[in-house]
Amino acid sequence: MPVVQVLQTPPEDPDDAPLLSVRNLDVTFGSGPDAVRMVRGQSFDVAPGETVALVGESGSGKSNAVLGLLDLVRDPGRRHMDSIVFDGLDLNTLSHRQMRQIRGRRIAMIFQDPMTALNPLITVGKQLVALAMEHFGLAKREARARAVETLVKVSITAAEQRMAAYPHQFSGAIRQRVMIAMALIGEPDLQIADEPTMALDVSIQAQIINPLKRLQRGRDLTYLFISHDMAVVRHMSDRVAVMHLGVIEELGEGNQIYDTPSHPYTRALLKAVPVPQVTPGAKATVQGIRGELGSPLTLPSGCRFCEHCPLVQDRCRTEPPRQHALESGHLVVCHVA
Repeated sequence: MPVVQVLQTPPEDPDDAPLLSVRNLDVTFGSGPDAVRMVRGQSFDVAPGETVALVGESGSGKSNAVLGLLDLVRDPGRRHMDSIVFDGLDLNTLSHRQMRQIRGRRIAMIFQDPMTALNPLITVGKQLVALAMEHFGLAKREARARAVETLVKVSITAAEQRMAAYPHQFSGAIRQRVMIAMALIGEPDLQIADEPTMALDVSIQAQIINPLKRLQRGRDLTYLFISHDMAVVRHMSDRVAVMHLGVIEELGEGNQIYDTPSHPYTRALLKAVPVPQVTPGAKATVQGIRGELGSPLTLPSGCRFCEHCPLVQDRCRTEPPRQHALESGHLVVCHVA
């Protein structure tokens, strides 16, 4: 039985249907007794024009969930799901070739490390032009004009001149903006941003977040935002799904997650966010999560967070918790929440 299953009544008005609806997504690596389920029973919806964040520590399964969503899991991995419906189309029924036509053009990805995602031997201009020609069948001159226009949209100055530059000639923040431009150039309906600020200093993260929000308002973009940074997620997202060891432990509106967190793991993540002090000389307060948070290779028989939870009960160690609703749209997988 799936660990998490979000069941919702189909909307009466088709215009209210989610742009993306994921049901019971699993991602597994290996086979037989050595198989490891990195993502377990993930289910969530993303409405048109909203930002849903998948948040959790490194190793929680966020990126593997995205790979499963986009059919990018390769051997020895495999994915399984009940359905992944995007704009009325069940992606689970498409061939690999058909999915290639969806990726980039209708669903785009902003990768967390532009130095590995960008080709270091080709100028950013040539890479952008190639994408524009592929997605729209444009002639080279029209594709170049679209590439320059897209660089301007992501607030890159002297865009015409920078078309001739190579990735290593840019700062980390500018490289990440180039990645955003590459995702935007196909004019997608859904953008998936995988840790877009992870490699950046806190002082310049706003240079990435603010353009993303501005572009969303201007084009009614929809985001699936992947991050381990609760502070960034709070600024960016409308709804938040908190992941731990492959499972969505809590799902709700941003104010529900930040103002009234229910799952002990969510509370622990929020306490681990540094809180600046106004007193001169005082250090920011932060409270870490005690102990090692475990591995998908050695999961407990009960709750995955039981060894670290201050509210643990005997049943937590032996009985896997089921999902229940606290209020409209606020879901949690916990015995004692």
